[in-house]
Amino acid sequence: MSSRPVSIKDVADTAGVAVGTVSNVLNHPSRVSAATRERVQAAIDALGFVRNDAARQLRAGQSRTIGLVVLDVANPFFASLARAAEDCAAENGSTVVLGDSGQDAEREARYIDVFEQQRVQGMLISPVGDVGPRVEALRQRGMPVVLVDRVDPQRRCSSVSVDDVAGGYIAVRHLLEAGRRRIAFVGTRADYRQVADRLAGARQAIEEHDGAVLEVLEADAMTVLAGRDIGETIARRGHRELPDGIFCANDLLAIGVMQAVLLIRGLRIPEDLALIGYDDIDFSASTVVPLTSVRKPTELMGRTAVELLLEEIEGPAARRRQVIFDPELVERRSTQAGVHAVG
Repeated sequence: MSSRPVSIKDVADTAGVAVGTVSNVLNHPSRVSAATRERVQAAIDALGFVRNDAARQLRAGQSRTIGLVVLDVANPFFASLARAAEDCAAENGSTVVLGDSGQDAEREARYIDVFEQQRVQGMLISPVGDVGPRVEALRQRGMPVVLVDRVDPQRRCSSVSVDDVAGGYIAVRHLLEAGRRRIAFVGTRADYRQVADRLAGARQAIEEHDGAVLEVLEADAMTVLAGRDIGETIARRGHRELPDGIFCANDLLAIGVMQAVLLIRGLRIPEDLALIGYDDIDFSASTVVPLTSVRKPTELMGRTAVELLLEEIEGPAARRRQVIFDPELVERRSTQAGVHAVG
């Protein structure tokens, strides 16, 4: 038995009509009589024919697909953002195809290549590094692009982001207002723009308080396991070397740090050290000690990114817009006010 996919010619032969008639039934049914439509549909049902929409769209130079490249689909922030983008796209007759770069620039580039080859409507990219030149090249070839969770300083394309400098500032200011003075910042490599901005905001807050110090601890990744590694290092320190407040660049790192300091050293949160994360993923409210976090409007970001992209698709001359949302502090027990740090 042949494993060859059923073709439009197979349908035409079975129905006893021309290939063009089958095409009209699929794409312009009003051009075909009801009796012929019924005959062609019966042949489609009998053969199990599935139309090749991708090939049809390539021939027409059109697509109803949006390519989305994120840094880490395992991070609930990006999973929620992708879901919101999918919902918005579906409401507008499009679908989203997701690519996970894994914070790898080469892998990111391969996804961009594939999406362009597939002639997607446009791309949403949460970039690893500086993709400005690549974005400019895509736009020159007629491919609309919107950056997600990142601003393009040269404004070569529209973008949706959060003011991460402000987010880092309000996180550390919150720790300082709770009486913490030995603050540790847990993040990852400096070329990750969002982390660099959060650190810059943290430093601004430290500079405003005499006697406060900021220690920077670099994690291998933005994951729970990487946070546990950092937390184990902190937990093994002597009492006088412990920070009394920790700001993690995302909630996954904070959850890992929390696990390590509670289990290995038996430190108390927030009595011995206050802990704050970033993103406010759903799990943050249900950790063993509910986690204070800096909230980003994740769903709104995903929907806005799609809306900006569709604006450009429908009107290529549309003004490029940089939409920057304000972060919001969500206080929970891990930094509870009135619980004093150990001196």
